[in-house]
Amino acid sequence: MPFPRGRKPSASIPKHHVNVPGMENQEDAFHVKRSPSSPQGAPKKRSAFVDITNANKIQASNHTKKEKSTKKIQKSSTVAVKNEANLKKSNSLSSEGQPELVNSPKLVKSPVQEPKASPSEEPAKDQPWQVPEEFDIDKEHRGDCCMTSEYAKEVFDYLKCREEKFVLQDYMHTQPDLNKDMRGILVDWMVEVQENFELNHETLYLAVKLTDHYLSSIVALRESLQLIGSTSMLIASKFEERSPPCIDDFLYICDDAYKREEMIAMEVNILQTLKFDISIPVPYLFLRRYAKCVRANMETLTLARYACELSLLEVELVPERASCLASACLLLALTMKSLGGWTPILEFHTGYTLSELGPLVRKLHSIVACPSDDKLKAVRSKYSHNVFFEVAKIPVVDIQKLEEALK
Repeated sequence: MPFPRGRKPSASIPKHHVNVPGMENQEDAFHVKRSPSSPQGAPKKRSAFVDITNANKIQASNHTKKEKSTKKIQKSSTVAVKNEANLKKSNSLSSEGQPELVNSPKLVKSPVQEPKASPSEEPAKDQPWQVPEEFDIDKEHRGDCCMTSEYAKEVFDYLKCREEKFVLQDYMHTQPDLNKDMRGILVDWMVEVQENFELNHETLYLAVKLTDHYLSSIVALRESLQLIGSTSMLIASKFEERSPPCIDDFLYICDDAYKREEMIAMEVNILQTLKFDISIPVPYLFLRRYAKCVRANMETLTLARYACELSLLEVELVPERASCLASACLLLALTMKSLGGWTPILEFHTGYTLSELGPLVRKLHSIVACPSDDKLKAVRSKYSHNVFFEVAKIPVVDIQKLEEALK
């Protein structure tokens, strides 16, 4: 059940500080115009000398105003005479079939000009984001406003550029009280949490990213490791889920090992350490996009996701870019299903060549074939279910066949 949220006390504003809309400027102008009154409500002092000088100024100003008004009347009369003369000339010329004069205010006809094409309406030239026809995987959704096919390529190019901001290194040497096995156990537990709460896969990937970024910035104790992981799941759920679990749910799944205040404090620490920049690109997004390039079916895509989720357990793969990891997982899945190798369309959309993906594909092959820790079974049991096409039971491709595909 969601925890009750207390109401914040509403701060009352004193009456002498309340501003009525539209009255501030009037009060300021009023104070500027009048001089401060004498104390105790006494009448203001005024000098007769000031009144006299003001009277002389008023008379002089009235005299100048009269001269200006007469000049304006003379000018307006001359303009009216000229307008009448122009009207007579225009009438005589128009009756003879000649064009009308432009000076006539009533008979002026503005020439009809063809609207110039704006820069956005000009024919598109060879722009850097323009996709060749043979590599356009979004043309079938061109008329669907919900698919935003016009921006799909630019969106993933932006995500690929943004992931450079979140590149990490192996941080375990900076954690004296932690090791890679503890991190593997934590990620394996986070996979179970994702299944129990039926969260999106993006939530799991983002939670692992948040945990790694936080651990790379601070020194943590092993007693607080599960608190860091569960709080990262809470933050990722708020970011990705439509109706995220509440704090009580995460406290319950941690077997009440932590208090509410501790989780809230950890949430604040993680967000402040990451400077609230938690929109981190994850390989799950790239994998869905790249599988569309080869029109892979759900079984092949699920096999690639299985390899990608196994990579979350390995701290050695933390420095890998999300787009590169997704590309390598898809290539391994295509090789295991004998669906071809790395095609030009995949190279165009991913930006990686076959030689660049080779070392990472070999590493993923060894992880799928021989897991580093047999105790971490959450991912394998998850993808052994028929909902995920039992892809964890698919035989691993032979290493010789893999090397042939990587040539």
